[in-house]
Amino acid sequence: MDMENNLVPIDWIDWNAQIFANLDVLETTRQEYSSRVKMFIDFIQERGFNKNSYLEYKRNLSQKTDFAVSTKNKYLIVARVYCKELHRQGFLPIDITQNIKSFQQSRKHKKDGFTEDEIQRILRYIQEQENNRDICRKKALLSLLILQGLRQVEIVRLDVTEIDLVSQVAFVQGKGQDDTEAVDLHPVTVSAIRDYLRQYRVADGALFTSTSNNSRNHRLTTKSIRCLINPILRSLEIDKTVHGFRHYFTTKLIQSYKGDILTVAQYTRHKSLEMLQVYNDNIKKKSDLPKYYETFNSINFS
Repeated sequence: MDMENNLVPIDWIDWNAQIFANLDVLETTRQEYSSRVKMFIDFIQERGFNKNSYLEYKRNLSQKTDFAVSTKNKYLIVARVYCKELHRQGFLPIDITQNIKSFQQSRKHKKDGFTEDEIQRILRYIQEQENNRDICRKKALLSLLILQGLRQVEIVRLDVTEIDLVSQVAFVQGKGQDDTEAVDLHPVTVSAIRDYLRQYRVADGALFTSTSNNSRNHRLTTKSIRCLINPILRSLEIDKTVHGFRHYFTTKLIQSYKGDILTVAQYTRHKSLEMLQVYNDNIKKKSDLPKYYETFNSINFS
């Protein structure tokens, strides 16, 4: 490749599949990379490819006002992976991503988890519904979200054989993990999953499978989980995402264990205590708000 003369191979698009095919990642990650790298490929096809292309791409992303910083970083990281693979596999003479940092991103949570009132409203809604197969499955899903704090991807990865209802343990493949780790199940979760298994007569394979005509009996996806839970949230006018259940789970534990984040980490399985400290800081800040308000209670514009 003649980088100095900005020559772009005519088979550039075909390189997309070739490069990512050699990555040691999950298939879902590979698909996400292939989707996100298209913006970088469009960029270099329009402007040419040279040793500063990655830096120029970062500067171009920084100008996008319709992207959050976290989104910009996702596109930038994929472009970095792509360029590093081009170099590693001998297609590029140098690594053009060296010494170029990602966008600085706040570690503070952009969205809050569910409040106790919102969780109770969700539970009342479920209790008021007819106890059919659909509600039975939603109870099992909600128990894993609310009482276990599982990530959506962890739920869809679960197999029936990884659930031990007698010992009340699930073996969960965590985020970025190759192996599973034991997660103690709350008694309410055990009851909900036992009812679900009995209703759906699931004996092996994926714990949760699709019931739709197009993908019947295929493993449920994270999108499918959101499609099952989001209508409940909309009907209750709760403007939160499904990931908010994990925020709720973590916050409740920190409150219960009075900020002992080492103990909490055993349940949330956060690898970074720094992230748990963000939760702890947010809880302390909110508890201090009444004192802050009181400090300026003499100020009134009405």
